Amino acid sequence: MKTPKHWNNINLLSIILYPLGLIYSLVTFLKIKLSKPYQTSVPVICIGNLTAGGVGKTPIVIDFALKLKKQGKNPFIISRGYKGQLKNIVVDNKKHSAKDVGDEPLMLSKYANVIIAPNRKIGAEIAIKNGADIILMDDGFQNTTLHKNKSYLVVDGKNGFGNKMGIPAGPLRENISSGIKRADEIIILGQDKHKIAQIAKKYNKPVIRGQFESARPYVKITKSIAFAGIGNPNKFFHSLKQSGIKIIKKFYFEDHHNYSEREIQDIIDLSNKYRCNIFTTEKDMVKIPDHLKRFIKVLKINPEWQNNKKIYNDLRNI
Repeated sequence: MKTPKHWNNINLLSIILYPLGLIYSLVTFLKIKLSKPYQTSVPVICIGNLTAGGVGKTPIVIDFALKLKKQGKNPFIISRGYKGQLKNIVVDNKKHSAKDVGDEPLMLSKYANVIIAPNRKIGAEIAIKNGADIILMDDGFQNTTLHKNKSYLVVDGKNGFGNKMGIPAGPLRENISSGIKRADEIIILGQDKHKIAQIAKKYNKPVIRGQFESARPYVKITKSIAFAGIGNPNKFFHSLKQSGIKIIKKFYFEDHHNYSEREIQDIIDLSNKYRCNIFTTEKDMVKIPDHLKRFIKVLKINPEWQNNKKIYNDLRNI
């Protein structure tokens, strides 16, 4: 989805939609309050957020999965497989496509085992049957199916909680205070421009600070065309600029957009015209036709933590 402009501040449209936002938040609150989550035989870690749109959860899931594997554990990631056609399966990136399982699960499967399951309980059972000794939930903070041993709430320091209204008046999936109360730790990515750390302190919640860094600076590349179909494309474009790459043309697509060969070929033709490179995200790359991938570069984004050792130890002790 593309983030609506009225989610960033209070305006006429957000005021008109405010009653619907209250209803949405109330329904979510009641659903969580009345739920009876299933207790699995292995620990469950959730990396989620309070807002719709991209805040950077997926790179954190990858980072946590790699840390757990380094500790000798066998993490399985459970995803609902948005826009995928298959369900209740283990993702095989050698035979499955993004149309089969969704773009994020296909990308994640390069780093850890991934289960596609709209019902997280079924997903957990499949994961455990296949040898999981710990489960990571990519998103799902508001999902009531599974009991979570630890929940990390991810917040974008730049955007915070937008206009602090519920969907569709604003970006909130649920009330801020009730959400923070349920979280075990708050992850703030980037500069904390909305004093999220102060809100976390009010509820005695530990704060983890981090930011995204490009995995490899392309210092020899001076200009490029860039395209992305993610929740917050501007995050990606900003990372390119930080890597010293001048973007001469940006293409915005809807989150989880499935690219046609014609769309990609048009971008390649434009790059030939301007004699420049093409960059996209790792998530978008899995949806590019194989014979066109050689024309496109990927800028991988990794979280950089202020206290990496603490996170490593926290995961070991779950």
